[in-house]
Formats: sequence, structure tokens, C-alpha cells
Amino acid sequence: MIRDGNIAFGAQEVMTNMVSWKQTFIKVLALGSAFEGGSASPLSLSNILQTSEAVSYQLGDTTYLANAKRPRDTLTIINTKFNNHYPTGTIITLTVIAANGAIVTAHHLNATISSYLANDDVFSTEFLGAVYLTSSAGNTSVTADALEYLSSAGAETIYLDSNVFKDQGGRAISIHHKSAKTLAPGPYTAVVSKDKVSLLDTYRLYPDTYRDFVTGMYPSNDGSGSFIPLQSMSSRLWAPLVPVPSRIHSWGDPRPLAGKRVAVKDIFDIKGLQTSAGSQAWIQITPVANRTAPAIQRLVDLGAVLVGKQKLAQFASGANPWDWTDGQAPFNPRGDGYLTCAASTSGGACSIAAYDWLDAAIGSDTGVSIRRPAAVTGTFGNRPSQGMITLEGMLAQNWAEDTAGVLGRNPAEWARFAKAWYTPELHQPASITGLSPLSVPDTMAFPTQILYPEEQFPLVNPAAQKILEPFLSTIAKELNMSIKYTNLSATLIEAPIFSDNNDTMDRLLTATAALTYWSSHVAVADPLMTEWARRYEGRFPPVDPLWRKEWSQFNASVINQAAYDQALQYKRKGVDWFERNVLLETPQSCSQSLLICDIGTGGLPSFREKALNEGPNATFLGRMPDWAAIPCSMICPIFGCADFTIPLGQVPYHSPVTNVTEQFPVSINMIVRRGCDFVLFNMVEKLARAGIIQAVKTGKQAF
Repeated sequence: MIRDGNIAFGAQEVMTNMVSWKQTFIKVLALGSAFEGGSASPLSLSNILQTSEAVSYQLGDTTYLANAKRPRDTLTIINTKFNNHYPTGTIITLTVIAANGAIVTAHHLNATISSYLANDDVFSTEFLGAVYLTSSAGNTSVTADALEYLSSAGAETIYLDSNVFKDQGGRAISIHHKSAKTLAPGPYTAVVSKDKVSLLDTYRLYPDTYRDFVTGMYPSNDGSGSFIPLQSMSSRLWAPLVPVPSRIHSWGDPRPLAGKRVAVKDIFDIKGLQTSAGSQAWIQITPVANRTAPAIQRLVDLGAVLVGKQKLAQFASGANPWDWTDGQAPFNPRGDGYLTCAASTSGGACSIAAYDWLDAAIGSDTGVSIRRPAAVTGTFGNRPSQGMITLEGMLAQNWAEDTAGVLGRNPAEWARFAKAWYTPELHQPASITGLSPLSVPDTMAFPTQILYPEEQFPLVNPAAQKILEPFLSTIAKELNMSIKYTNLSATLIEAPIFSDNNDTMDRLLTATAALTYWSSHVAVADPLMTEWARRYEGRFPPVDPLWRKEWSQFNASVINQAAYDQALQYKRKGVDWFERNVLLETPQSCSQSLLICDIGTGGLPSFREKALNEGPNATFLGRMPDWAAIPCSMICPIFGCADFTIPLGQVPYHSPVTNVTEQFPVSINMIVRRGCDFVLFNMVEKLARAGIIQAVKTGKQAF
């Protein structure tokens, strides 16, 4: 029986001591075991490159990296007559196997190794060149057939933890582990000397073939919480290499995000790495981060593994792929491979759609930057309620409307990840949001009605609308909800938000613009322009066309702190009215209504080439229906609510790139009142259990 990657033993297993090794091995094979033995040795390692920082090598076609500067642990051989036979400095592969019972048998070693092979993409049989056996139980013994089994599996050297195992008389080497910290099971790289074995944290290197990452990274292990950027790439594929650790290491870790591989948008500070914000000019005037943003540190504290920083549109703008100047926009794996990844969290969304080895991506959403990339990639993504998590250590675009969310493929896992991440201790204060303190109930009291804004529908693509309509009927039936058809635009235009009742929507949209312009001027534009001019004889910094135009036309007599403060007051009035009249709280639910909307695709594909979007069967993203007063994407930035992108299915389209029929994902956005995020996450989980919302796949098709 396997428990969290360890071996559990009972009295029945002792009987295997009475069976010969050959009989045991035949019995194990008869049970359908996945592992039948193999061989490994130092000669299995090829293309070894060693520096003071790291060592890289290949096992077959797979490349690995190990942190050579700071070993995870060092083991010491007890009896010098059984010293290592390897020359000092030899690099070998090694697997740590941790038992939790009093007897280690061949049967359980086989089951453990089979589990490793079946459930981990880093471990392989080549890591069985050496094996270190330990146990959580004291006074443990290992049977002769177990040692024979390991030898047949390719283990040239077997080390036994001297703290728990009895001396085996030379068949295995007793080795001492001094650290009080438990050594996690799984694959390692080892550097051996006569009487020492240094264990190095080991990572499989994946090429970022869709070019979603700025850099891979791994922990420095220096005790400071810093990370090291992996300055390596696949020259053949033009792809950065991303290091991922073994999942086995986290199997016994009780933390809620233990072992989750997470990539982070390169707008958040991570200690030891440069924050580029998608700008070469910004890199030149800013230092390497000396602190990790608290929202990202929260992930690390919960057990998540940070594997890299990801591309974004410059300074988190909504720039189209053809307007990127400092770097190439990421590639979307869906359909023909030439669909856009959309707005600024483009690297995050496209990587989640592309790579099974990545579990989650963290991004920011100010105007639409998580939700629309999620829609065009057929992934799950959220803009949380305003103020849900601190954005200290994140480069600002709009202090009062910036948010941080997560992208994922599996709806239930995505919901649980987000609920673990968001915590009241990291809520933003009212001095930043301008809104009332945030309260986030965690209940199953779901909305009782679906608000269907008729001016936003039907979707432009009739095939996409045919997916949406039965979905809404199904969730209404499943959750006993009614569907209310409404004209949200008319409600907003006529809303008595301000005492003079004039130009309500124009005033709210202008307030959002003022909040954005002043925030980005203070946080980004002014520091960059000032320092660039100082360094380069008064020159203007090289930035994308969107920013060049905006910064050149900036008018401090119109956009200033006073205008920002006034805009924040307008925003507060708008949010308060919205929560009293549109998404209101009732005794039955945190949010009486679930507002559904389209984030701006209309169910049509949009391409990374501008000209391909000009035909009738494609779209420029973000087009608003003529009869709508506000794009769906702006509802929650203005009114502070929570907005989730939910993939529903896919529709065919004829690709002008591949000249065959491909599939484009169809998504819908679900919106609830500010603070009702956990209620909506709980609803997503319930719908996932009912099979109404489904996990998506990586690759060309989401479903």
C-alpha cells in the first residue's frame, strides 16, 4: 500500500521473507506491475556540463539540471571499509525511497517505484543507479529479496539510513543523515566522494516551445528565499528552458498547494530575479528584486513551486500581438497555432493551454488581462473582487482597479487553488481600493437567478450561442435558478448614481481612465522617462506605440492627484449603487444574481496576424455590440465585482493558416457581487462534480 509516496508495511508482508527472490519477482510481475527492472550507472549521464552554480546532463533525450552550489543534504558513510568506489567528484543519479513500516520488502519497493514511474514526469529508471533507503519507523529492517530487487533494477549502490536500519553486513552501505529535517523521497543528483554523498535538488528541463516564458527559475537554497534565473535555452527550438522538480518530493507535504508548479507573470517581484514588465528599457533602470511580492510569497508558503516568469504585453497593456516591439508575443496552442493569446497575461494563459507539466499561472487583471486570455485559450481564469489580495511588489497599472488571479485547466483544482491562495490577511486596505472593507463568505448559498443582459447577446457566432443556451438551462435546473432577461445597459445609463443624474456611464468610464492614467504615470511613466532622460541626454525611452502616444500626450493639469482622488470617490458611488441595485446581497445569498457575459470574442477566432482578423469569420477582440453601453470586460473593473472565465466547448472554423477546419474554444463569463468569490468557486466545484463544467486538455483542442 502506498501512502503519500511512502511505503506502508504490515504483518502480512513479513511472509515475503519466506519466499525466494525469484518467486517474489514472478509474483510481482503477475500482479501487473509497471516496473520490470532496468539498469543505470554513471555512464548513463551524457553531455555533462558543470559550473559552480549548477550541473546539467542528459538521460536519454531528457535534460536535467541540479543545484550544485547548495546541496539539499550531505550523507556520511559510517564504516570506512565500505567507502564509495566512485572517484571523488563523480556525479551519479540517486533515488530516495522512504518507508513508514518496520520491514522493507521487494514487493513494496516494486510498488513504490512503479508509483513513481506512473505519477511523476521527472523520475525515470535511470535514477535507480543508486538508492538511499530510509524510514519514518525506528529499528527498520530490509529483506534480502529487497536488496536483490534493487540490484536487478540497476542500483549499483544501495545506501541505508544508519539511523533506522540495521547493519546489512556489506550488501548495502550504512550512511548517516545528520539533519533533523526529513529528506523528501524521489530523484536526486548526487556528487560522491570517498565517504560523502551530497544530494542536489534536481529538475527536469522542459523547452518552452510556445515561447510563453521570459525565464525559468529555481530556488537558490541559500536560506534567504531567493531564486536563480535559469539562463539557458534550446537554441534549436528558440525556446527558454523551464526547470520543474519531481512531484514525488511533495507527496507527504500536507500544505494545500504542495508541489503545484506555478509560473508568474513578469510584473511581480521575485527575489533574485529581474522584473521586466515586458520592457527592455525598464530592465535597464531597475535593479534585480530583493524581495518577493507578498502575494507570490504566499504561494511559496503554501507549498507551491515557482518554475518561471512569463511574458506579458508591455507594462500590462492590452496591446495586440502585432504591436509588441520589445519581444515576440506568445503562441496559442489552440486551433491552427496562430490564434492570439490576447491581452497582457498572454504568457500565462497560453502556457496553461500548452503544457501538462504546468499546474497554474498567476497573472494580473486590470481591464481584461486574465479573463480574455483565458477565453481565447479555453482555460479557467478569474478576476477576483477588488481588494482580494495585496499587490505590493507588483508594478501598477491602476492602483484602484488592479487585481491578481490564477489560470488553470481543471475547474475543481483551480477553485481550490484560488481559495487557498486568497486570505483576509492579504486583503487590500480601503485606502487603496477606495471601497468598503472586503467580506468573503465561504458558503454554498448560490445565486438564485441568472441575469441575461440581452443587449450583449446573442454571440456573433451562432454555433457558439448554441453551446451557451443549453449550458445556461442546465445550470439553472441543477441549481434551481431562474433566468431573468434584462437590459443592463439601459439600467446603467438611467442609474441615479450621481445627484445630478447626468452622463452616468461617461463619468464612470472617465473616472476609470483617470485612475489608470495617474497610477501608471506615477508608477511607470514618470520614473522611466525621468531616468532615461538623465542617462541618455534627454532622450525619450523606447516603448510600445500605445505608451509612446499616451505618455507624450499626458496633461498634468487634467490628470493629477486631485483628479485621481475625485475619480476614486466616483468609483465608490458607482460600486455602492451597483451592489444595491444590480448584484445585491440577500438573506439567501451573498449575490442574488449570477450575471453572465461575453468577454469580447463573440465566439469567433482572433489571430496574431492583424490582416487575418478582417474577414467575416474572425474578429478583433473587444468589440462591443452597438446597442451596449459598456463592454462586458469593464463591468467588474468599474464595479469591483468578481468575474470568472469558464470554458464551455469549442466550435469549428476554417483556418486561413492551415487551410483546414480547426477548433476554437467557447467560453462564458460569470459575474457575482464583490466579495462573493468563494461562493462562485464553490458553485464551479459543484458544477464540475455534476459534469456540467469540465476540465480542459492541453494542445490544439480544449475538449
